[in-house]
Amino acid sequence: MATTPADPAGGVPAGPPGFHLLAKPTGAICNLDCAYCFFLSKEMLYPGSRFRMADEVLEAYIRQLLEAHRTPEVTVNWQGGEPTLMGLDFFRRSVELARLHANGKQVQFTIQTNGTLLDDDWAAFLAEEGFLVGISVDGPPEVHDAFRVDKGGKGSFERVLRGLDALRARGVEFNTLTTLHSANAGRGVEVYRYLRDECGSRFHQYIPIIERVEETESWTSWRDRPLYTQTGSTVSSRSITAEQYGRFLIEVFEEWVRRDVGEVFVQMFDVALANWAGEPPGLCIHSETCGLALALEHTGDLYCCDHFVEPEYRLGNILQTPMAELVASERQRQFGLDKRETLPNYCLQCDVRFACHGGCPKDRFIETPDGEPGLNFLCAGYKEFFHHVDRPMRIMSALLARNRAPSEIVQLYAAEDAARSRNDPCTCGSGRKWKHCHGAAGVTRSR
Repeated sequence: MATTPADPAGGVPAGPPGFHLLAKPTGAICNLDCAYCFFLSKEMLYPGSRFRMADEVLEAYIRQLLEAHRTPEVTVNWQGGEPTLMGLDFFRRSVELARLHANGKQVQFTIQTNGTLLDDDWAAFLAEEGFLVGISVDGPPEVHDAFRVDKGGKGSFERVLRGLDALRARGVEFNTLTTLHSANAGRGVEVYRYLRDECGSRFHQYIPIIERVEETESWTSWRDRPLYTQTGSTVSSRSITAEQYGRFLIEVFEEWVRRDVGEVFVQMFDVALANWAGEPPGLCIHSETCGLALALEHTGDLYCCDHFVEPEYRLGNILQTPMAELVASERQRQFGLDKRETLPNYCLQCDVRFACHGGCPKDRFIETPDGEPGLNFLCAGYKEFFHHVDRPMRIMSALLARNRAPSEIVQLYAAEDAARSRNDPCTCGSGRKWKHCHGAAGVTRSR
């Protein structure tokens, strides 16, 4: 993160020209009760609250967000909990306010939802206003319903699918957010194909579930867990392991690189390619520093990060202190710099540090091989994945440098696969034969 310049008009730090802010109009309140959700317990931060963003806070959020950006485009991001619980009129009002305060800036809208409340009225509104919708789908029904359940413990898949169908019928642009956990960790290709072929998703995000617990804790739902979950020396049985995470990404990559480069966009692969090409990765997790991805609660409280909505990381309230001042504060700046400055020596000497940058600070709770604290829980998986994709990433970044499409790599893989024996080890490193793994019939089928 660069040094914060001063505003010559008043001497107040001007802050970054742009930043990412997730606004939570219902706080942690959700109509589902996903077993692994780290955010549901945050409702205990606000005892007695109605958990509905007041119009005063909404107006301040939209106005201050637009004022704080020195960029031609600004994105209004809604998340939860479940933001659609606010109802359509709330979001109609948010669009009106954005237009009122745009001052010549182009405003984009996004919303992350579990999809269960979406219907044709919602889809018509989202299509008309050009919302980008993130919808949570963990894979095929039995995988999705393993943990994504409602308050009665019933799976949510059928309701999510109805919501997704409503979006598709209206032509709403959407991406899928898939959490990775014990129920889908070993099913990379299956999950990827399901999202691609059955859901029609062309933009995939894969988010690893890492639930930190103390060895003595045995809670089974968020109601049993401590409020502040950034502590704990081990992880729950629902969590994905580092090795599983690396294998999942590799399995998906081997399918994607043979068929879908330029047609399906996987966030992790785009981020990796940017780092190989020496461009900004666009994702805080694998950027050198962070601090430009904040969270706004329904009360107007602003926090350093969505994963650090805790009293220690509360910057202030936008009804009392302007958002621009809070984002530009030395406290927030140092929060972002700490990502780089607290890396253990093991990371500083790593050959894929340029691609990883230590991952998210929330997951840096294990020790390095020589006993130094601060290593990312996913380190082994990151290393396996980044080493595995080194050659194709170099090829694609070289294509980009020559103003050619990275999708040309598909032809290279096709030629190599044609010369490969069916009994050769699979290129994904699974240990299975090519013919029984990524070379099996249908894996690289034409769609």
